[in-house]
Amino acid sequence: MFFKKKERDVSKNPFYDSGNTVVVHFQCGKCGEKFRSHLRKYYDISVNYGKGKGAYRLDKEFIGGNCQNKIQIYADFNRAFKPLSFDIIGGKFLSKEEYEE
Repeated sequence: MFFKKKERDVSKNPFYDSGNTVVVHFQCGKCGEKFRSHLRKYYDISVNYGKGKGAYRLDKEFIGGNCQNKIQIYADFNRAFKPLSFDIIGGKFLSKEEYEE
């Protein structure tokens, strides 16, 4: 008997913990280019000293090779790097399975 692996729900959590990095997959809303980014903990994801929801904050901008559309990703994480809130502007989050299609 074979079991189909359940696809991850990116509306609840688009981030994957991978040791010293957090991985996110996303797609440009203009040209459809797909991205996979390994965000380094404590470097790309910084300590949140200001007001906000979490202990850590992500504020990252991406530009692909196919067009000049800016894709911005914002997120607040708790101390265990679980997202408390997140948003993407100029694109959409993908699951690992959608990225690999």
